Amino acid sequence: MSLQSFSYFGWLPVVALFYLVLPQRFQTPFLALASLFFFGTHATFDLARPLDTFLPWAVMGFVFCLLWFLGPAIASASGKRRGRLVKGGVIALLAVLAIFKYYNYSPLPTLLDGTVLARLPFPLGISFFTFAAISYLVDLSREKISPAKDPVALFVFLFFFGTIISGPICRAGQILPQLEVEHRFDRRRTVRALQLYGLGLWKKVAIADLLTLFIDVVYEDIPAQSGPMLVLGAAAFTLYLYFDFCGYSEMSRSTGMILGLELPENFSTPYLATNFTQFWARWHISLSQWLRDYLYIPLGGNRVSRSRHLFNLFLVMLVSGFWHGNTLPFVVWGALLGLYRVGEELLHLTLGKPSPNAPAPILWAKRAVVVFLWGFTMIFFRIGSGSTPQISLCMEYISGLFRNWSLSALPGQITAAVAQGFYDDPRMVLGYLAFLPLGILAAFWLDCLRHFRYADQGSEVVLAGQNRAVRWILYYFLIGSILAGLIIQNGGFAGVSFAYANF
Repeated sequence: MSLQSFSYFGWLPVVALFYLVLPQRFQTPFLALASLFFFGTHATFDLARPLDTFLPWAVMGFVFCLLWFLGPAIASASGKRRGRLVKGGVIALLAVLAIFKYYNYSPLPTLLDGTVLARLPFPLGISFFTFAAISYLVDLSREKISPAKDPVALFVFLFFFGTIISGPICRAGQILPQLEVEHRFDRRRTVRALQLYGLGLWKKVAIADLLTLFIDVVYEDIPAQSGPMLVLGAAAFTLYLYFDFCGYSEMSRSTGMILGLELPENFSTPYLATNFTQFWARWHISLSQWLRDYLYIPLGGNRVSRSRHLFNLFLVMLVSGFWHGNTLPFVVWGALLGLYRVGEELLHLTLGKPSPNAPAPILWAKRAVVVFLWGFTMIFFRIGSGSTPQISLCMEYISGLFRNWSLSALPGQITAAVAQGFYDDPRMVLGYLAFLPLGILAAFWLDCLRHFRYADQGSEVVLAGQNRAVRWILYYFLIGSILAGLIIQNGGFAGVSFAYANF
């Protein structure tokens, strides 16, 4: 069950109905049970494969027990003892994450072929709940929070079903206090939540999933593609990753909103940023803030020498690459982003901080440069997460960008790629080529409204802020687009998931 599945459409209202009418003392335990059930829908139950069946649950139990027993010890300790406890807990959590991230890509599975250790199952959302757990321990040591008094609330903070697949990365100081108060049905909040869910579902189903049809064809046969097709493939994946992950994040936040829980915003018009400092303040916000608070600042941030400051910027981006993926292209991806941040900082030191009041053409040119440089790194991201994650394939893709630049042949190449993406029906191909650009333009218009008129408030605020006629036109457009997206996908393409699922 995923947040865009039909089963979730039926399941969430039932969960919300029971949760919002239960007495307060039963609400958090009910959320814990719902989260366990949701986790179970992604689990393997096969006694012939005991490791696959029990290990993900054991990891969940280990992380929970570590926090429950270590938290009070950290809070009551002081000085070096507190530091040792925190370091021990963080090392244990990182070790668990590293084992599951990199074991299957090490020589060990080959050496242990034929045994139960030939492959380790990947626990759902391990990167997200381990980072949340680390923030809990560190915030305890900094005395920003107190140890959780309720083990059930601690469990929900770590494994809430709305965030377990792809985040956002929550903080205990944000979530635990909300679990201590009563939540009841609120009509205005529910309407906003449904508006946000509809927007997220539209971005996922009507844009991101359709882009995948074209992207997979391009990346699965790189040598056969012309330079313009490879450029379009990289651009399409740049858009795909944004709409896929932003769409999920909005569905996640709307899930919390329906239940009365406020989850952190994860995206805020990143493709309208005029530099990479702004970009990382708007892209995967919960991860960016986590890296800032628990890596960049402890390293000294910008309160150190210039060379050390630049090193800190580079290292944070490199660590982001390791966190995102366990293949070499992801390491290169993180290194490129580190070079972008270092280069930008050097430009600021040399030329001064850019003016936010520069003429509009200059600001739009800066936005175009940011998206172009980011889009180039997406080549490494896409190949790194594919079936052949090799640097040589990345180099082949980049070198191919300069071949066979015959624009007259491009329309036929696009049409053939789209037809290959699901099935060769001219009506479906025409619908795809007309429908997808319309959705992208509509999303860009909404993002511009959000950024320039609504000061980057939530997407649901933008939708609710339109006059009645425009709002209802948008409602029908979203519903029609979602249905059209599902129809096009059902032309031979199914089983899509979120790009950040299982990170």
